[in-house]
Amino acid sequence: MKHGADIVLINPGDRRRIYQGLGAGLAAIEPPFWVAVLAAYLRQEGFLVAVIDANAENITPEETALRAAKLKPLLSCVVVYGSQPSASTQNMTVAGAICRALNDESIGRVALAGLHPSALPGRTLSEESVDFVIAGEGPESLRVLLAELATDKPDFSRVPGLWYRDGSDICSNARAALISDLDSYLPIAAWDLLPMDLYRAHNWHCFDDFEHRSPYAAIYTSLGCPFSCVFCCINAPFGKPGIRYRSPERVVDEISLLVETFGVKNLKIVDELFVLKEEHYMAIVEKIIARKLDLNIWAYARVDTVKPENLVRMKQAGINWLALGIESASPSVRAGADKRMQVPDIAAVVSSIRNAGIRIIGNFIFGLPDDTRETMEETLQLAIELNCEFINFYCAMAYPGSRLYDIALEEAWALPAEWQGYSQHSYDMLPLPTRSQSAAEVLRFRDEAFHRYFTNPVYLDMLGHTFGTSVREHLVELSSIRLKRKLLGD
Repeated sequence: MKHGADIVLINPGDRRRIYQGLGAGLAAIEPPFWVAVLAAYLRQEGFLVAVIDANAENITPEETALRAAKLKPLLSCVVVYGSQPSASTQNMTVAGAICRALNDESIGRVALAGLHPSALPGRTLSEESVDFVIAGEGPESLRVLLAELATDKPDFSRVPGLWYRDGSDICSNARAALISDLDSYLPIAAWDLLPMDLYRAHNWHCFDDFEHRSPYAAIYTSLGCPFSCVFCCINAPFGKPGIRYRSPERVVDEISLLVETFGVKNLKIVDELFVLKEEHYMAIVEKIIARKLDLNIWAYARVDTVKPENLVRMKQAGINWLALGIESASPSVRAGADKRMQVPDIAAVVSSIRNAGIRIIGNFIFGLPDDTRETMEETLQLAIELNCEFINFYCAMAYPGSRLYDIALEEAWALPAEWQGYSQHSYDMLPLPTRSQSAAEVLRFRDEAFHRYFTNPVYLDMLGHTFGTSVREHLVELSSIRLKRKLLGD
C-alpha cells in the first residue's frame, strides 16, 4: 500500500461534553503546540507528516478517521495533551472514540501519546483500541517507531517508551532519556500544518479588545516544573520534577514567525511556570521589546516568584495578564497540598502587578484534602477581596499522574466513571471529598462561589470601569449560565 503520510498526528477534543454551554462561544480554542512541535521534529527527521486538529475543526471521531484514511499513514497517533495539564485526562473519552474509529477504517497502526497515556500506560493499552502507547515526551519514541514500521520485520523492543502487545502479553520498554537539547527536539512548530484561522483566545484574555480573539497561538518556552504540588500532574511525561528551557532566541524567533506569517497578536505562554528563572523570562521580554512585536500575552507565575522590579518591562513586552496559582487562603491547606509560598502578603503582590498595568487571573481550588467549609469560605472571601480581573474556581481532582490520584486509589475514594468526568465543567464531573466535606458539598460550594464572585457588584463595577460596558454585560451573561451537574441531581 502506498502511503500518503508516514504519520498522522491527531489532536482530540469534544467541546460540547467538556464545557457544556460554555463551549460554543466562551471557551478558548487553543492550538495544540505539542502536536505541532512533534510534527516539526519528525518532518525535520525526514518523515512525511500530516496533522488533524479534530478539536478545532469540531469534527466527529468518524470524520477524523475518514480524513486520516485518505492519507493511508503507517501510523496514526492521537496526542492527548490539552491546553493545560488537567485537560489531558478529560479528553481521553473522545480520544478513545477516535482510536476505535481509526481501527474501523483499518488504515495502519494506531498509537496514543501524551500526558494521560504517560501516567497510565498499561491501563491505556489494555482499555483502548490501539496498537501502541507511548510513555514519556514522545519525539524520540515516534522517530524510532516510524523507522521500525518502515521495515519488513519491525522490532518494537528497540522503541524507547513504547508499550505494545506481543500476542497476549503486554510489553514495555524503558522511556527515552529526557530531552537535554530542547532547541533540537523542539524546533519551531509546524504551524503551517494547523488550521490557524480557527483558534481563538480566552474571553478574558481579550477584555481590552473583545472583538478580536483571533488569531491566537500558544507556545512553550520550557518543559516541566520543579515543584511537587499534590494536585498537579504536569510531570507525568517527564517522570520527575524539574524544568528545562528552550533558548530565548528560539522562542522569540517563533513568536516573530507567528506575528509576521499568521498575524498573531494574542499569545499564551503555556509553561506551567514562566515567571521563575529571571535570566530566561527577562531575556525573552527584552528580545520581544527589541523586535517591537505588538502582542497581548498571558503567562503563569507563582505569587512568590513575581519580582516587582521586572513588571514594567514585562508589560512593555505585551505581557498583559499573569495567572497566579493562589489556590487557597489557608496556609495550612496549601501546606497540606505541598503548595508552600514564601509570601506573607498575597494582596501586596497582586497590587504590585496591577500597578504595572498588568491584569490578573487568580486560580483557586476548593476541596483540597485539609479544606473545611470554613476554609473554602475564607478562600472565596480572599478572591472577592483581591477582586482580580478574572478568576478560575476549581475543585480538587485526582488527575492521573498526580499524587492525589495515588492517594485516591489508596483511600478508595470514588473517581469519575468516564474520563470526561475529570473536566471541571462537565455534567458528570466528580471532585474529591475532603476530610470533612463530601464531593457533592465541594462541587456545590464551587458552583455557588462562581456565581457569587461574578455577580458581585464591586467586581462588575470594576470591569465596567476598566474595560467598558460591553465586557461588563458579557460577564453578566456568563454568570447567568448555570452548569448542570449529575452529582447534584440536575
